[in-house]
Amino acid sequence: MTIRYSRTLPLAALAALFGFAALAQDWPLPETRDDLDAKDKARVEKVTEPTDDFSKAERFETMQGGAATTKATVNRDVFSKSSANITFAEEETFKLGNALFRKFWVSSPSSTQASDGLGPLFNARSCQSCHLKDGRGHPPEGDSDATSMFLRLARPARTPEEQARIDSYETINFPDEVYGGQFQDFAVPGLSAEGHMKIDYSEKPVTLGDGTVVSLREPTYSVTDLAYGPMGEDTTLSPRIANQMIGMGLIQAIHPADILSQADPDDADGDGISGRPAIVSDHRTGEVKLGRFGWKAQNASVRDQSSGAFSGDIGISSPDAPNHWGDCSETEADCLAMPHGAQARLGDSEAPDPVMELVTFYSENLAVPARRDVDDPEVLRGKQVFYEAGCTACHTPKYVTSRDAENAAHRFQLIWPYSDFLLHDMGEGLADHQQVGVADGYEWRTAPLWGTGLTEVVSGHSFFLHDGRARDRTEAILWHGGEAQDARDNFANASKEDRDALITFLESL
Repeated sequence: MTIRYSRTLPLAALAALFGFAALAQDWPLPETRDDLDAKDKARVEKVTEPTDDFSKAERFETMQGGAATTKATVNRDVFSKSSANITFAEEETFKLGNALFRKFWVSSPSSTQASDGLGPLFNARSCQSCHLKDGRGHPPEGDSDATSMFLRLARPARTPEEQARIDSYETINFPDEVYGGQFQDFAVPGLSAEGHMKIDYSEKPVTLGDGTVVSLREPTYSVTDLAYGPMGEDTTLSPRIANQMIGMGLIQAIHPADILSQADPDDADGDGISGRPAIVSDHRTGEVKLGRFGWKAQNASVRDQSSGAFSGDIGISSPDAPNHWGDCSETEADCLAMPHGAQARLGDSEAPDPVMELVTFYSENLAVPARRDVDDPEVLRGKQVFYEAGCTACHTPKYVTSRDAENAAHRFQLIWPYSDFLLHDMGEGLADHQQVGVADGYEWRTAPLWGTGLTEVVSGHSFFLHDGRARDRTEAILWHGGEAQDARDNFANASKEDRDALITFLESL
């Protein structure tokens, strides 16, 4: 097995070699971990070295979220537990954030003045509506409920000036001129929703190496019942389901040098796999940072991810996204004429800073559950197949988080997210043809795998990938293309026993 990354790669050289010169000027790339002394660096490099011993579980492998891991009973609520190592006082903050995460917002004006401001256009009335039980969303199945899935709308740059705004990280793309950056299928009373998402599936048989035939369902997306006129001809539709919420504070605590050292955007090592960092602007400060959250790594922090969802999904303004009318465009005049919920006595926005801070803290401290059956021979065999098939080329098993992490609970923890948090070309089959900042229409962030083994328990379904098209883990692997084609083919050509073992390993995460 080839491990392509090195945490000792000189990043200044990487920037110059791979065309990040502009980036290097805008953001001083961290060349090495500046939070560790020499002794710590040696310890970290040793403990994060990929294993070649599959006869037994690795030390601390059960605790995939480090000391923050929850050992709570596995049931539908297991994703909703707080980090095991936060303080008693922080538990109160977590619970207050939980209450706001579950809160249903109402339209303005309302007698419940701390809860109004919904919309006017929206996809959901609460955070929990999409992240049910803090798990992943799903495509509408059997009914019209598309609450936990929506369409992102964007058009490409049309002029050199617009392209320059993307290149300078001022924006990640440009919204549809009528329907904005997100397609909202709900509206407050008195206003028309923008329309409805339509999905048509066709079955696509795939024959594996041993003759087994697996049927993949291929989606086609369109919009119907458009209430505000036609959509732009160059607007692209990008379907997204809600991500699971666990471990986000730990992901935020990974030192950027550890992620950047895995980048190989021009595939200089010739292994067929590149990996590009998503470089974005912080929503509040405009500071250029490493993106690591969202399906295209378009957000640098948990707070950016939260404020974006408040604005786009619920239509709630915050200090970071102060538009009281959410995603209403200037063309949607009726929307802009609706009342909003900002009240001077509570703050300058509908979700002023106490709200944003509490929801952000809650989101940062949803614990990763402990692994199950790490010593089971079938799990260990599946882990070996996972490594030998080349999956770890993008699904990096483990990190030690920064000693400088903002929250003490996230500092210097050995964690096992199974992601490099870089952008990879996943092939035409998964392409949405929508640019999101650095990411082109074929690239997606490597999704972390921790907790995915509990999807059926927590979320009651087994839909995977960015749009939930995969009905189980086998289908999800077979949809991999582009840079992941070799790993996908290794799985497809493996024996049934090895394929089953790999799936059993994934179910243990």
